[in-house]
Amino acid sequence: MVIVPLGARGLDSAATALLEGQVVALPTDTVYGLAVDAFHPGATERLFAAKRRPHDVELPVLIATPEDVHRLAADVPPYAAALIERWWPGPLTLVLRRRPHLAVDLGTRHDTVGVRCPASDVVCELAARIGPLATTSANRHGEPTPASALGVAGVFGDGEVAVVVDGGVCSGEPSTVVDVTGESPVVLRAGAVPASAFSRV
Repeated sequence: MVIVPLGARGLDSAATALLEGQVVALPTDTVYGLAVDAFHPGATERLFAAKRRPHDVELPVLIATPEDVHRLAADVPPYAAALIERWWPGPLTLVLRRRPHLAVDLGTRHDTVGVRCPASDVVCELAARIGPLATTSANRHGEPTPASALGVAGVFGDGEVAVVVDGGVCSGEPSTVVDVTGESPVVLRAGAVPASAFSRV
């Protein structure tokens, strides 16, 4: 494992590791996260193992631009499009119906996918280079997320995380998760976007 400073060289190191199917830790607009190339064979399995995350807890995906949602989702309901227009890039994860035959292992479910376009130059730059990134917060399942790169490095072993990008203190509120597969939005997890935002949709 190496800790690299935020900048062009650090992003290059992270991109190389992602292209090799390795797990990297990144600062995001919410908390430090673990990420892999969602479409690299075996990469999400490494992410589940490093996180010690049960496979029935699906991995969300981070994308570079709002338009990239159509690479993953079968359809985007009009009210979901309104949420995207208002809150992306930002701390809102939308659970959408997955495109049929999407060759990505995000857990035991195969009909939905959680997607977010973050307000993070680091993540968006890497997602633009690599493609959609399967992610999770940079902690063991059920434990607190460290707010620093050094703290993240202290949680994971060399064989679990290849690169940690040091973006300083990163201790924002997790994203709000909303299911938009039905006729109206259903909040699955409270977070940075207040629940009152959805009552107006």
